[in-house]
Amino acid sequence: MTGLSPFRAETLPERPATYAGLVEYDGTDFAGWAVQPDFRTVEGTLTEALATILRQPVKLAVAGRTDAGVHASGQVVSFRARTDLSPSSISYRATGMLPGDLALRRCVAVGEHFDARRDARTRSYEYRIVNDPIRSPLERRRAIHAVRELDLDLLREAAELIRGVHNFRAFTPAKSHHVRFERLVEKSSWEGRDGLLIYGITANSFLYSMVRALVGTMLEVAEGRRELAEFERLLDGGERSEAGPAASARGLTLVNVGYEDLDFEGIP
Repeated sequence: MTGLSPFRAETLPERPATYAGLVEYDGTDFAGWAVQPDFRTVEGTLTEALATILRQPVKLAVAGRTDAGVHASGQVVSFRARTDLSPSSISYRATGMLPGDLALRRCVAVGEHFDARRDARTRSYEYRIVNDPIRSPLERRRAIHAVRELDLDLLREAAELIRGVHNFRAFTPAKSHHVRFERLVEKSSWEGRDGLLIYGITANSFLYSMVRALVGTMLEVAEGRRELAEFERLLDGGERSEAGPAASARGLTLVNVGYEDLDFEGIP
């Protein structure tokens, strides 16, 4: 990478500033967020673009590491850089270098100690299902297709049971890095919207593959293959083998990360 020229170095601020960025991506062709050797990842692609326009190495902190195939409309990153570019110029120039399935939608200057992961208070996901005998070409990359009619009332009852503090051990792989399985779920609901069934969930944090496992198990309830009472029992802890299969990553999108004092709305 070309180093800073003497002229440019003199015009740069003496201290690096901290920035927060709103990131959007179609996860279909990415091997997840985190950098992996020989794989195309969101982190690797975005870091390379930022390092190029800022002409310096960039290290990203991210609110939530998404798995391969998972999308995001509200992912948040933070990084430090010594630059004379405005935040809006950073997002504009970086996105100009990024492929069509990834964009740095917004960028703002934040406090020196802001960290996208550590300071996140909530994370929100949506899961989308086309529940119709005929598939939807327009939704093929962002929703799964369920031919069999699903009972929306049962889905709503199951979702309501998820709210509150529960032990979600049954909804994450048995072999994982997690040591604490309790999570506080603030929102959990299903709705019908524009021909889709959409599940929305907000929590303080999530276990690995937790949302997809919850959706897969709720679908068994909605299809009459699992009793609601059995699903409720799993929310007090259990083995992964007792819950249903994880639903496809294709239907899952990280839609929002909540902070005490960060708002991208109204930023040009």
